[in-house]
Amino acid sequence: MNRLTKILTTAFEKDASDIHITVGSVPIFRIDGHLIAHKDTVIKPEDSQKMARSILTDELWERLQVEREVDLSHGIPGVSRFRVNIFFQRNNLSLAFRVIPRNIPQIDDLRLPEILKEITKKPHGLVLVTGPTGSGKSTTLASMIDYMNRHSSRHIITLEDPIEYLHKHNQSIIDQREIGFDTTSFQLGLRACLRQDPDVILVGEMRDLETISTAITAAETGHLVLGTLHTQDASSTMDRIIDVFPAHQKDQIRILLANVLEAIISQRLFPLAQKNGRIASTEILINNSAIKNLIRNEKMHQIPNTLQTSKDQGMHTMEMDIREKVAQGLISQKHAEPYLINRY
Repeated sequence: MNRLTKILTTAFEKDASDIHITVGSVPIFRIDGHLIAHKDTVIKPEDSQKMARSILTDELWERLQVEREVDLSHGIPGVSRFRVNIFFQRNNLSLAFRVIPRNIPQIDDLRLPEILKEITKKPHGLVLVTGPTGSGKSTTLASMIDYMNRHSSRHIITLEDPIEYLHKHNQSIIDQREIGFDTTSFQLGLRACLRQDPDVILVGEMRDLETISTAITAAETGHLVLGTLHTQDASSTMDRIIDVFPAHQKDQIRILLANVLEAIISQRLFPLAQKNGRIASTEILINNSAIKNLIRNEKMHQIPNTLQTSKDQGMHTMEMDIREKVAQGLISQKHAEPYLINRY
């Protein structure tokens, strides 16, 4: 067993979510959101280069030299799979690993709101899962795809960079395409996807105008499209989408978004108060007639008020959910405090 495999295996056994390999430091594990030094020798330039070379194909190694960073997935049989980013810093190589659980967690296992099950039953439209990096967006989407796979007969196509959770065909057929290997970009993969008879399309990340525009078109033409954005809440998510478009298209996109949007799930991870592990707090928006009117009339700032008063429809703000989890003893007051802005 080589050094990198030993480090990754130890991290998995310690329930780390991330592993950082950087020159001049011992390996660092992120456990329950905290960075913890692993008892190992300090990483030297030749160590990180050897580790990177051991998991890269010749093609990816050459791409790394040109682009100075590369994404991939890496698996250790009998242990786990990892999402990997290798990058240069101060002319040395660093490696960042994200542990991908062997089993796809179910919606109930993650203690996510029951309304997510209803959202997966939508025949078409746009569903967005948002939050900062490391907030569990990919895991939430994987649990939703898994629920569809077990309860409905659909053709599901995913576009991921890289592929994280591996889905098996069940009630549905699932084709998973990795950016850089199975298709060259999200834009091209999504455009081609429309000719592959999908019922559901998952876009790992909606990064640019063309990807967002094509995703909205796909949702408008009868597909259920799931995607992610790095936004904090429902209001900023819609602002981000609209702001991507040129000024002369904004009014048209606002109306189109009001029509195709089905739901926005914004989330953030918190350490569990009583035991190891983390839990997601969420903000849920379901696009009802009141929300549609706010989007069309450029009144996004009023959305939190609608979320607060629509709990019976499965909606709530992030602060409402955090306060509820504090009351249940799931999140400590200390960790919750920075996010209790009291917007209402």
